[in-house]
Amino acid sequence: MAVTIIKSPLPGIVFNMVCEEGDTIRKGEDIVIIEAMKMENAITAPDNILIKSIYKTNGDVIKKDDPLLSFDVISESELSSESADSNEHNLGQNNAQELNDRREFLVDKNRDKATEKRRKKGYNTARENLALLVDEDSFQEYGGFIIAAQLSRRSKEDLIKETPADGLIAGTATVNAGEFENNTECAILIYDYSVLAGTQGTMNHLKMDRVLEIAHRNHLPTILYAEGGGGRPGDVDQQTIAGLHISTFYQFAALNGKVPLISIVNGYCFAGNAALAGSSEIIIATKSISLGMGGPAMIEGGGLGSVGPKEVGPYDIHLSNGVIDILVEDETEAAQIAKQYLSYFQGKSNQWESPDQSMLDSIIPTNRKRVYDVREVITTLFDTGSVLELRQWYGSGIVTSLARIEGIPIAVIANDPSVDAGAITHHAAIKMKEFLALVNTHRLPIISLVDTPGIMVGPESEKTGNVKHAARLFVASAKLEVPLIGIVTRRAYGLGAMAMVGGSMHIPNVMLAWPSGEFGAMGLEGAVKLGFRKELEAVKDSKARKEFYDQMVGLAYERGKALSMATSFEIDDVIHPHETRKRIIQSLKSNRGKYES
Repeated sequence: MAVTIIKSPLPGIVFNMVCEEGDTIRKGEDIVIIEAMKMENAITAPDNILIKSIYKTNGDVIKKDDPLLSFDVISESELSSESADSNEHNLGQNNAQELNDRREFLVDKNRDKATEKRRKKGYNTARENLALLVDEDSFQEYGGFIIAAQLSRRSKEDLIKETPADGLIAGTATVNAGEFENNTECAILIYDYSVLAGTQGTMNHLKMDRVLEIAHRNHLPTILYAEGGGGRPGDVDQQTIAGLHISTFYQFAALNGKVPLISIVNGYCFAGNAALAGSSEIIIATKSISLGMGGPAMIEGGGLGSVGPKEVGPYDIHLSNGVIDILVEDETEAAQIAKQYLSYFQGKSNQWESPDQSMLDSIIPTNRKRVYDVREVITTLFDTGSVLELRQWYGSGIVTSLARIEGIPIAVIANDPSVDAGAITHHAAIKMKEFLALVNTHRLPIISLVDTPGIMVGPESEKTGNVKHAARLFVASAKLEVPLIGIVTRRAYGLGAMAMVGGSMHIPNVMLAWPSGEFGAMGLEGAVKLGFRKELEAVKDSKARKEFYDQMVGLAYERGKALSMATSFEIDDVIHPHETRKRIIQSLKSNRGKYES
């Protein structure tokens, strides 16, 4: 056999002569490592070889083309049965195994105790919530290998096992990419309550800031699972006095008004975790929540008494005060609703069905004072199964919903005549103002269904500050940059009706009314009592006075009915209820540039 010499391909230092004379080396394995410019360059066996002579040793300075060793080519059968893997190769295997071992601490199957505690509560694990929310195989994790900043009090092995990802799963993923092409890449932040009660630690703050910066840079919708106990005093590796310099809360809140910003709350959510949830544009909450700006320890520390965690901010409190936007049964439903909410800002859906529109013709009672279910109007008018109502139990005189019509995402505001007769209270005004800002930010056309006696009046109403709250609806409307379509289903009285349609009946892109519509500067009965006070007082007989009053109300109704309004061109048209869907679609198509980016 001919002996072959291997020469150095570059100048440097022999860092590691891996083989010895007489060794058999398998093709592709390292035989010598040369260090040049602080980099290690491996020379591998060109074939199955037998080392004949070695000319250099570790530490020798070499030039290009200096002989390093000689070899003979051998057959597969002549290779030694002993492993000829180099130390470097073994090191690579060790590194790969170490990586795999660390990854094992991140998955539920290797965290039996933590997973079992979640099961006993009826909760999902953080990783299960992640899988329910994002598209399969789309998640790119950031900072999965960080651990709690407690090395000065606990071993590294213990922290790796017990504080994986420092209690915060963070990264990017797609959501609903199977249905939509745009805006599907999202930032995902999930506090893991099974790790130090989902508290906010030194390292997970850094991780959250990193992912929030990416969300800002790439304009990513952001979804937060906020369950957790707030700040963590046990992180002692990095000393701070108060930690008030962190930017997490600023960075998170700064996304509000720029991208869809969703928080999901389950179980205990206190202090800093609650502050993040409250900074989002909507909160989806389960019935198990205890949500508050301070937990039991903070409450007791502030001298405010001793309370249990379940006494702090249960769901029924936050339904009535407007904190919760959507209530769900559990985390599984929360993930489904989050995906649905996000979908309205991801574009048009190509899959939709229309309810029977003839049903609209019989919803409004012939008795003009009889209440009806406005939600039946909404679910009949828009695509089947597409309506998602926000803050149903707060400011209930106004219904605020997201929906679709022929797959086009839209926003809906509507008066509910079964609550305060549909009058605009301060809670209803706050709710509607915030909803208008939300949908204007995300460029959704607005459909307004009007049936209101106006803005709530009276001494009790004035105590609520409704002068400012209701008037701010005109300010919010003046800032709208999306199409607004007004439809009067029955009553449209005074400033309240004007506030429902952008401030004027001539603001909407089209202003329509059903035949049941009635209009006036104020409620017809009140207008008659005020305008004909002297005439009514002059009629002494009570029966005759009642007949005169009813006559004046009838005349007022005739003057203010929908067809009279259309005749004087104070509104654009009167249509049958079953024609409404068609007219909305026609108007949206003619104003597409105002809401499609």
